[in-house]
Amino acid sequence: MAELDEFDRRLLNRLQHGLPLVRYPWQELAQELDAPQEQIRQRLQELLDDGTLTRFGPMYDIEQLGGAFTLAAMVVPAERFEEVTELLNRIPAVAHNYQREHEYNMWFVLATATPQGICDTIDEIERLTGLSVLNLPKEKTYHVGLHFPL
Repeated sequence: MAELDEFDRRLLNRLQHGLPLVRYPWQELAQELDAPQEQIRQRLQELLDDGTLTRFGPMYDIEQLGGAFTLAAMVVPAERFEEVTELLNRIPAVAHNYQREHEYNMWFVLATATPQGICDTIDEIERLTGLSVLNLPKEKTYHVGLHFPL
């Protein structure tokens, strides 16, 4: 991971609030940060390439587009954790997964083009792993303005 300098901090603090919703967002961002557009895009790519950032892109309301998502969890034996992680990472519907110190030690998010896709993917995971999946669909949407000042 890169050591963040003052420019990186200003860039990442600004980008946590999204790109400007204008015709030329990079141009406006360049004016706000007093830096060339190409420097901004290049630095952003470097931060992605070295793993400082894992993702940069839009956040869609998948349900408004006809899709679905859910939080899911599994109890994975410690000796199979790496194997199951690799299986999940090959499934396109798995947005991300992570380990927790809990009986349910593997947690992941599923995102699919249709609500039926969630059921189909859970069935696929259970078939591939031989383990049960706990499906935890949201009951209510909350919009939290999350920002991590750097």
